[in-house]
Amino acid sequence: MKEIVKYRHCFVCGDENHHGLQAKFYFDGTRAISRITATEMFEGYRGIYHGGILSAMLDEVMIKAILAEDIYAVTAELTVRFLKPVIVGCELEFTGRVTETKGRMYLTEGEVRDTDGNCYATATAKYIRAKPDLQAKLEESVG
Repeated sequence: MKEIVKYRHCFVCGDENHHGLQAKFYFDGTRAISRITATEMFEGYRGIYHGGILSAMLDEVMIKAILAEDIYAVTAELTVRFLKPVIVGCELEFTGRVTETKGRMYLTEGEVRDTDGNCYATATAKYIRAKPDLQAKLEESVG
């Protein structure tokens, strides 16, 4: 699996953002994958991981499935379905994949599971391929 490019100050994947998740994303040829541990640093309630962090990770893993193919896009729509709360300390795996392409639009789906295979949330999203001027700006960010 190859690691997918990142912006070093990104809240989700930036290895130089010391307040962020510093998640690493890999591409297996079909899906983007990331593994993190739910820490109390990002609790929503005591002992419960914040749903907004799950949403951010799902958004990132789905767009990384597009970026892994050297396609720069931005989020147009994100829908997350929470199935049950994540308990702090849980090891999580996020996966995302492209399901369809319609012109400049990419449709994706993602999910988050624990090491036992229990699903905590699913997501779908629409991303729009960046036009050349925006793509140039996005390309300057990654490395």
